[in-house]
Amino acid sequence: MASGQHFRPPGPLGFGGAPLGNMFQAISDDQAHATLEAAWDAGYRYFDTAPHYGSGLSEHRFGEMLRTKPRDDFVLSTKAGRLLEPVRTPPESIFKNPLPFEGCYDYSADGVLRSVEDSYQRLGLSQIDIVYIHDIAADHHGDAWTDQFAIAMEGAKALTRLREEGVIKAWGLGVNLVEPCLRALEQADPDVFLLAGRYSLLDLGGLDDLFPACLDRGVSVVVGGPFNSGLLAGGTTFDYAEAPDEKVEARQRLQAIAVEHGVDLRAAALQFCAAHPAVSAVIPGTKSAERARDNMELVRTPVPEAFWETLRAQGVLPEHAPTP
Repeated sequence: MASGQHFRPPGPLGFGGAPLGNMFQAISDDQAHATLEAAWDAGYRYFDTAPHYGSGLSEHRFGEMLRTKPRDDFVLSTKAGRLLEPVRTPPESIFKNPLPFEGCYDYSADGVLRSVEDSYQRLGLSQIDIVYIHDIAADHHGDAWTDQFAIAMEGAKALTRLREEGVIKAWGLGVNLVEPCLRALEQADPDVFLLAGRYSLLDLGGLDDLFPACLDRGVSVVVGGPFNSGLLAGGTTFDYAEAPDEKVEARQRLQAIAVEHGVDLRAAALQFCAAHPAVSAVIPGTKSAERARDNMELVRTPVPEAFWETLRAQGVLPEHAPTP
């Protein structure tokens, strides 16, 4: 596919919407609203959500807040690939107290179009800027992912038409793995990828193959999970599960170097992700108004060059990994 000018979400920091779908822990609508308002006041202007997050709960919460803001002042992305069907008892998942719906995979052209239409209804907004095809990878579909991916490329054609018609400004994939993004570059004309957890101080999966390919095509990357679902921010989870020992040890090593240089590791984690020229935005998520404000401060807090030099000298980062 030929390269071209593609829509880029604004950065360096955006707001990731999974926590406001009650990921791991339920919160009130009031707390969700206060968190989003704090993010807005702190300067966030890119907001990402998905039908999957709380079975529509995150989209409802985003829409309620964003409807009070001038529509031209922010960029909004959501996702397609799951249609929400009503159920009396939602299935158990990492999202607590979700809305009474169950997600059913449908990556077809008709399914994607219906998903976008449903998201417009849940959000109550006149414009969705970016639609990501969600979780079209082996971590969700196992060996069948390639068959599902072929279907998703038909869905991608529908999204391309929506882009051409001005219904959306851009489309891409929202995934936790690199391989689907590389395939999408070969088979379609995406604008942006939301890659979660595969570019961070603990995982450089996107560095050598995907990011150079994106730069060649003028496609940008939004980095989700810059804290690897919590571990780099002082939590205990990595990729949405209890962190394995080797990742805990790697985090401890990073923390020791950060302490040595007087650096907040969270600041380093955010700024490292944002430093790559392929990256347009980094989107940590939070349930807390205080943390939303903190993250914006952290992305602006100076990190001394000596810290990055030490990471390279000790082999934590390769020489070719861009740093601030």
